[in-house]
Amino acid sequence: MTTLSCRVATTQRQLDDALRVRAAVFGTELGLLGTTAAATLREVNCFDTLETTVHLVVYADDTPVATARLLLPNPEVARATGGHLGIDLEQKLDLSGVGGPGLVFAESTRFCILKEWRHSEALVWLQAGLSAESRRRGVTHWIASANMETDSAEDARLIFQVAAHQGLMSQRWHARAHAPPVSPAIPSAPYFTAQERARAQQGQLDGLRMPRVLSFFAHKMGARFIAKPLYDTGFRRFSLPLVAALDELPATTVARFDALGRSTAQGSQA
Repeated sequence: MTTLSCRVATTQRQLDDALRVRAAVFGTELGLLGTTAAATLREVNCFDTLETTVHLVVYADDTPVATARLLLPNPEVARATGGHLGIDLEQKLDLSGVGGPGLVFAESTRFCILKEWRHSEALVWLQAGLSAESRRRGVTHWIASANMETDSAEDARLIFQVAAHQGLMSQRWHARAHAPPVSPAIPSAPYFTAQERARAQQGQLDGLRMPRVLSFFAHKMGARFIAKPLYDTGFRRFSLPLVAALDELPATTVARFDALGRSTAQGSQA
C-alpha cells in the first residue's frame, strides 16, 4: 500500500525533488519551458534559494509526486525592486494596496502534481501541508496567480467575466498590472469553443466552464480574484491573481486537512 506524506524540503535532495517535479510537469508534460530546464531536468527560479522561500514536496512512499513553493515577504527583494512585499508576483502587479496591520501575505506558487497523481489524495496532502506550514510561520493570507490554461487574450477576458458573473471577485483586495499583458497574436491554446464564445457575446455566461485550477482555489480554498488576467511570457499562459485568507478556508476543506493530520498521528503511533 502506497503511503503519501508532505514534507518541507530541508535538504539538497528534497529541493532537487521539488525542481524535478516542476520540470516534469511544466516542461516534459506541458512543454512550457526552454532547453535549460530540459538539460538539467530541473525548473529553477531566482526565488528558489532565498531564506524566505519554503518548498513543500508530497511523496508517494519515497517518490516525489507533487510540489508547491511558498514565498514569504522578503525585505531585501522589496528594497531592491521598490516593491511592497518582495515576492515574485510583485514584478507584475502593484500590490501596494494589499496588506494591513497584523496581516502576513505569502505567495503560493509553482503548484504542480505529476499527471498520474493529479486525481489522487496528493492534491489534498499538498494543500494541507501548505496550510500547516503557513500557519506555523504566521501567514494569514495566500496570494497567487492561478493558471488559466490559455494563451488567448479573448478567452482570458471571457474567463475573467465568468469569474465576476459567479461572484468570485474580491470585495476587499484589488491590484493592477504594471503593464498591459502582451500575448500571442495567434494563440496556440484556446480554452473556449467558437460556440461558447458566441453564447458569451449574447450575454449567456451561465454554464460556461472555468479552468479547473481557478475553480479549485475559488471553491475549495475560498480564494477570490483581485486583478485582471496576466500573461506570463515564460510559461506562455495567462493567469488570474487571487487572495485566500487562511482563517476563511471552507469548513469542508479544513475537515479534510484535520482528517489527514489524525491519520498521520495514528500511523506514527502504530
